[in-house]
Amino acid sequence: MSLNAEKLKALEIRPEAKTRSQGGLWIIFLGILAVCAICAYLAWPREEDSRRVAGGKKGAATAASSEAAANTPAHANTVTASAPVKEAGASVLTVSGYIVNRERIELSPRFMGVVKWIGVKKGDAVTNGQVVVLLDDAEQKARVAEAEGRLASARVVVAKAELDQERMRKLIASQIETKQTEDDLRLRVESAKASLKEVEGGFQLARTYLDWTVIRSPINGVVVEKLVDPNELVTPQSFGGTRGPSTALIALADPKDLQVECDLNEADLAKVYLNQKCRVSPEAYPDKSYEGYVAERAPEANRQKGTLQVKVQIKNPDHFLTPELSAKVDFLAK
Repeated sequence: MSLNAEKLKALEIRPEAKTRSQGGLWIIFLGILAVCAICAYLAWPREEDSRRVAGGKKGAATAASSEAAANTPAHANTVTASAPVKEAGASVLTVSGYIVNRERIELSPRFMGVVKWIGVKKGDAVTNGQVVVLLDDAEQKARVAEAEGRLASARVVVAKAELDQERMRKLIASQIETKQTEDDLRLRVESAKASLKEVEGGFQLARTYLDWTVIRSPINGVVVEKLVDPNELVTPQSFGGTRGPSTALIALADPKDLQVECDLNEADLAKVYLNQKCRVSPEAYPDKSYEGYVAERAPEANRQKGTLQVKVQIKNPDHFLTPELSAKVDFLAK
């Protein structure tokens, strides 16, 4: 029995051997906690996820609306967003152009002659009716004197014919002369009067040519170009200045009547209309601006350039605006 007891005791498991090591269990438990923390972190809602979801919903809604629009019948009423409306006074188009005189007047001689005197130079101001050029008038004065002599002679012929007619009437009343003689004298008087009228016309023509030797300014303005000098021979078609054939002695313009010439592209024509308000700024003085309006649209476009010319009238121009310089034009909304 003692032997068996010893064998059983040897086979018996000791209490300290029954207790397992706790280190492995804690490692497993910590691993499970780490996995749960990672899952909780990934599952927690964020602002970026909300935006992404909203964007996806918006894209889905856009795709759905596009598909619905594609499937909508042609006769169905649709609502479209209107284009933004420009505020009054805002610029709808900006282009560049050149400042020009609205009217350029060139004074020309009426006949061939020699310039006797020219009283202006380029840049001088002139007034309406001011004498600016004198042509040699010796020939015209001689023609006037000749016409005056013929006129005096024609008047004498008329007076003699009327005197003869009056005497013949007395003789016919005394039955000394016949009625036929009276008719002849009456026709002679009428012929003399017709000749007198013709001579008077020649006299007026000679006086007109004499008046044409004095050339006056027809406007208040400025001399923008002088094409001749004293003692030069001029004709109605002369070769003065550097512009080739010309019929002018001087060129005048009104500095208070200026426009801006602009070439508009075809795509911009719908933005411009007559009397549209504009703002003009000279390139030389960008800090200055002037009011204006669309005064003219060309009746024909330029096919080569694909443009249409528009002229903008400048209100109240001053000395800062110089013709032929460039300027910027803003076409304004209503």
